[in-house]
Amino acid sequence: MKIAVVYNRDSKNVINLFGMPNREKIGLRTIKRLADALKKGGHQVISLEADKDLVDRLEDFMPQVVQGERPGMVFNVSYGLQGQARYTHVPSILEMVGIPYVGSGPLGHSLALDKVVTKMLLRQRGVPTPDFAVLDTPEAELPPDLAYPMIVKPKNEAVSFGLKVVDDEDALREAASVIFNEFRQPVLAEQYITGQEINVGILGNDPVEAFQPVLLDFGDGAQIYTYEDKTGRSGREIRPVCPAPIGDDLTEKAKDIAIQTFKVLGLNDCARIDMRLDDAGQLFVLEANSLPSLGEHGSYLVGADHAGLDFTGFVNRLVDIATARYFGTPGVSPMEGGSKDTHGLILQYVTQNREGLERHLRDWVQLSSTTNDPVGIEHAVAKAGRTLEGLGLKPVKDLTDGPEVWTWATSGWRDGSGGTLLVAHLDTPVDAAVAAQPYRRDPEWVYGEGIGTSRAPLVIMEYTLRALRRLRKLSRTPLAVLLYTDEGRSALHSAQLIREAAGRAKRVIVLSPAQSTSDLVTNRRGSRRYRLSVEGEPLRPGQRSRRVPVLRWTWNKLDQMTEMSSAKTRLSVEVLDIEPERHPMMTPHRVSATVMVSYYNVEDAKRVEARMKEILGSKERRWKLTLLSDRPPMKERAPGLRLAKSIEGVAQELQLPVKRQSSAWPSIAGLVPAKVACICGVGPACRDRGTAGEAVQRVSLVQRTLLLAAFLCKPQ
Repeated sequence: MKIAVVYNRDSKNVINLFGMPNREKIGLRTIKRLADALKKGGHQVISLEADKDLVDRLEDFMPQVVQGERPGMVFNVSYGLQGQARYTHVPSILEMVGIPYVGSGPLGHSLALDKVVTKMLLRQRGVPTPDFAVLDTPEAELPPDLAYPMIVKPKNEAVSFGLKVVDDEDALREAASVIFNEFRQPVLAEQYITGQEINVGILGNDPVEAFQPVLLDFGDGAQIYTYEDKTGRSGREIRPVCPAPIGDDLTEKAKDIAIQTFKVLGLNDCARIDMRLDDAGQLFVLEANSLPSLGEHGSYLVGADHAGLDFTGFVNRLVDIATARYFGTPGVSPMEGGSKDTHGLILQYVTQNREGLERHLRDWVQLSSTTNDPVGIEHAVAKAGRTLEGLGLKPVKDLTDGPEVWTWATSGWRDGSGGTLLVAHLDTPVDAAVAAQPYRRDPEWVYGEGIGTSRAPLVIMEYTLRALRRLRKLSRTPLAVLLYTDEGRSALHSAQLIREAAGRAKRVIVLSPAQSTSDLVTNRRGSRRYRLSVEGEPLRPGQRSRRVPVLRWTWNKLDQMTEMSSAKTRLSVEVLDIEPERHPMMTPHRVSATVMVSYYNVEDAKRVEARMKEILGSKERRWKLTLLSDRPPMKERAPGLRLAKSIEGVAQELQLPVKRQSSAWPSIAGLVPAKVACICGVGPACRDRGTAGEAVQRVSLVQRTLLLAAFLCKPQ
C-alpha cells in the first residue's frame, strides 16, 4: 500500500501566517523511524509536511483510484500548523478529498482537544474526572466548593502547554493572566489530585484494546508532567514503569475507564488516556490524547512494547487497524493462482502496477517518432516488437508491410480461428509548428508529445496483454496487434493492409483516445482533405485589372463552399489554411488552400465535391482541386452495437462509467468491413489533442486497461 507519513515541523508554506502558531513539533528521528517501519511492512512510503501544497503532493503520490481499488493511506502525525483545533486540520482535509488515514477524525480530535467538553461528556457518562471551573477572564470568580491546590491549563491545548499547580488565589490569577496573554483562550482550573499519574494506551476499534497501565515516576520533584519534561528541558528524567504497580483490580479498572473514555469521545485507532490515582485508590481521568506521542521513550510506546509490539510491529498493526476500519479487513489478500475471480485478479494486477504503467508511458513519450521521422519510427517499431515478442506474440508476415504496417499475433490467431484485432499507431501526428512537449504529470493529468493519440494507447495495450499473461490466458486468446506509422498522413499507405487484417478478425478494437473516461465511439464521420491551387496574375500595388484579384476571388469561392455545412446531415466544410504566393512589391499571383470536408454519408461527400467544382467554375480562373486523403466514416451497424453492448456489460461489472458516443474526428475504424464488429475510442481520456498541451487523464489509464483486459478475458 502507498502510505504518506504526514507531519508538521518546519514548514511555513501557507497563504498567510495568521492565528495561534503551533508549538508542537515531531522529531526528525521519529519521522524516519515511522517511514522505516512502514517500509519494513512492505509499504511504499513518502513523508510530507502538512502545508497548503499537501493535497497536490498526496494526489501526485496516490492518484484517484478506480472502483474496487484500495486507495493509499495517510499515517497522520500532524499537530497542525496554525490556528484553532490544529489536530483537526489534516484529518478534515483528508476527509474532504477522500483519502483514508490512521487516527481519529476531526470530531474526535476536536472533542479531545477541548478539555472542558471532554470533562462534561465524561461526567455525563459517569466517568470520574476532577472537579473544575472555567475562567473566561483572569478575574472570573471560582465556585466556592473548588479548593486549592488547583492545576491550571489552557482550555484547548495539548502537551501540557501552560500547565501549572497553584496553591492560592494570587498564584491562580497570575497563572491565568499568563495563559490569557500567551494562548488567548479561557483557562481550565481543575482540582489537583495528589497521587500517582497513570497513562493507559488504547489500540483498535472493534474491539478496543487497552495496554497495561504505565506509571510515571517523577522522582523527588514536582509530581506533574510538564511541557519542559516532555521536551527534555527540565533536567530531570521521568521514568515510565510498566505495568504500573497498582494491583490487578485497579489495573482492570484503569483499562475499563480508558476504553470508556475512548468511546465517549468517538476516537479512532489509537489514543492515550491520562489519569491520576489518589491516595484513596480512586482514579480520575485528566484528559485524552487523541494524537499520542510516538517518541521512542513515551509512555504510549512503553505500553505497546509490554504488549509484545516492537516499533515496527506496532506501526504496521496500526495501519492494519485503520485499514479494517475503512475496508472491513486489514491488508490486501495475496493473489491466488487458483482464484476464479478474474475481474478481481485483473484489478489487483493493474492497480499494483500503476507506477510501472506510468513509467512505461514516460519511456514512450521520451522516444520521439513523428510521422516524418523515419529514424524515430524505426526505433518505435523495434521497441514495440521487443515488447510484443517478449510477451509471446509472433510477427504475421502477410499482414506486415514496413515501413507502414506491422502485425503480431498469438498462436490462437495464427491457427486461423479469428479473434480480436487491436489497432494503434506508432507515429505521433504532431504538426511541425507545434513545439515538442516533454513528459510531465500533475495530480490528474499526464502530458507529453503524442501522449493521447499514440503513447498512452500503446501502454494500455501492453499492460492489457501483461494482465492476460499473468492470468495465463494470453497464449490461448485469439488476438492480433496491428501497429501502423502513417496516422499523420491519414493512413494513406496503410489503409489497404488495415482493411485486409480487419477482414480476418471477428472484432476490431481501435485504441484511439476518448474525450472522457466514459466514452466508447460507435460511429465517426469520414473526412476528405483537398488541396486547391488557383492561378492569377501579379499586379503592382494600385494597378487596376478587369478581374478580381486572385486572393479575393479564392476567398469568395471558399466562403461559398463553407456555406454547404449542415448540422442536420452531419456535414461540414472548413478551410484549414490559405497560402498566397507573390513577388516582392507585387500582389499575390497564386493562392493555395486546404479544405476539409467532414461527412457521414459518402453520397454527401460526392455531392459536396461536385458542388465545389461548380463553385470554382471553368472559365474565370485556372484552378486545380486535388484529393489528398479520404478517411471513410464509421457507421453504427449491428455487429458493432453488439460489441459495444458486450463491453458495456463488462464495464458495469467493473463499475466503470461507459456510454456510447459519436465523433466528428475520423479514424481508421472507417476502414473496417461492415460485417466485422468494431468499436473505437477505447484509448484513454485525452484533452487538447494535437496541441502542445496534449494530456491524458491518469485514472483513465487504469480504467481503460482494466476494461480492455476484462473484456478480452470474457468468453467470446
